[in-house]
Amino acid sequence: MSKQVKSQQFNPSIVIKNTEVLANNWATLRKITYDYQKPDHTWETQVREAYDRGNGATILLYNKKDKTVILTRQFRLPTFLNGNETGMMIEACAGVLDKQNAEDCIKKEIEEETGYQVHDVTKIFEVYMSPGSVTEIVHFFMGEYTKDMKVNDGGGAEDEQENIEVLEFPFDEAYDMILSGAIKDAKTIMLLQHAKINHLL
Repeated sequence: MSKQVKSQQFNPSIVIKNTEVLANNWATLRKITYDYQKPDHTWETQVREAYDRGNGATILLYNKKDKTVILTRQFRLPTFLNGNETGMMIEACAGVLDKQNAEDCIKKEIEEETGYQVHDVTKIFEVYMSPGSVTEIVHFFMGEYTKDMKVNDGGGAEDEQENIEVLEFPFDEAYDMILSGAIKDAKTIMLLQHAKINHLL
């Protein structure tokens, strides 16, 4: 399947010529052919692939009084295929937006994944996580939790085949796990560093 696409008016140096869907299963992989105007004003045709899985949201849940954070552990196939012997990753809570706005999405994901019901969250920034190949924008949040906010055991949504382990760490221990290599997930590192830089814990 392919189609002709009109020039993107917001950037006259890029003219999309053709879009071909290569795969459309869990997400959509497209092959894009476009003309690119170089700084010397000459044009060249380039071909790239872009993976579209939608946008997402992530949050660092932290307890300011106890100086702890809530993280999760789950199997991530792509890491297993690229050197992670167990495939298990320690991460901040996160999810795909679907048709929700970012704030509603992350509140839903918090309860599904961790079992905590958090009503107040603060957006800190949004990031293209892998702009060379993936279209996804991730919305980053911070949110405080307390023990009395726990309403269930978490673990993820059964219909999404999620098997998520909920973890609670002292903040300093979690931060040191970046240096030790126990935490290698980009969004989690960014959230922990934000908390450290801004003296949230």
